[in-house]
Amino acid sequence: MNTRLFIEWNADPAIIKGTSLGYYNLLFVGGIFLCAYIIKKIFNKENIPESNYYTLFWYCFWGIIIGARLGHCLFYEPEYYLHHPLEMVLPVSFEGGKFAFTGYRGLASHGGTIGLIIALLLFSGKTKMNLIKTLDYIAIVAPLGACFIRIGNLMNSEIIGKATDVPWAFIFTRVDFVPRHPAQLYEAVAYLCFFFLMLYLYKKRRETLKTGFLFGLVLTLIFSFRFFIEFFKERQVDFEDNMFFDMGQLLSIPFILVGLYFIFMYRRIAKPL
Repeated sequence: MNTRLFIEWNADPAIIKGTSLGYYNLLFVGGIFLCAYIIKKIFNKENIPESNYYTLFWYCFWGIIIGARLGHCLFYEPEYYLHHPLEMVLPVSFEGGKFAFTGYRGLASHGGTIGLIIALLLFSGKTKMNLIKTLDYIAIVAPLGACFIRIGNLMNSEIIGKATDVPWAFIFTRVDFVPRHPAQLYEAVAYLCFFFLMLYLYKKRRETLKTGFLFGLVLTLIFSFRFFIEFFKERQVDFEDNMFFDMGQLLSIPFILVGLYFIFMYRRIAKPL
């Protein structure tokens, strides 16, 4: 293949050379704070007490981080992390008897989603806010956070696509010199489009939408796209090589089913948003 036709990608994952401060961590946390800012605007519009907003922020912040971290450890590398449990919760490595600050590079979106939902259950129990309405509010910004995460994956040259000869292929020189689908960008662009769709529906159609619809829609959109985009990605862990559907696809199916339920079934008993 003529590599001059393709985009050579050699971004340094570290913001400052020689440090552990990486673009991924910055984008992950920055995406959460940007989403939180938008949620605050929504809460103000809905006349929801500010105290509930701050409670929601911290519940969601820790729910996402803990869920995403545990999801990666238990779904993708259980054999290693069950023997190194401290590394599940701390951004460090003790491999080989040597201490190293690694940051939370191993994070799984499915785990983050589960952690977020558990956090919202706890939040609802504490504040007595309607759980499904709160899920609808979070659904508006969730794709934006997912977009930031995939840009972080791009900066790390990870979750790379399969080999291809399309003109927009990326050569991730930190990995190899094979032109590949920029799967991270595919997802980032799709999630950004989903965010604008959710924002439009909230602003223009919320008077006619039933409670739970936005939550169901965002689950269906994100995880359906995630299911199909996996066909363009390299397998992330060795045990997936013998699987027809990889772990990301298998984990996406329950979320799609829950999303479809809230779109088509829950609305029969739901009140307007």
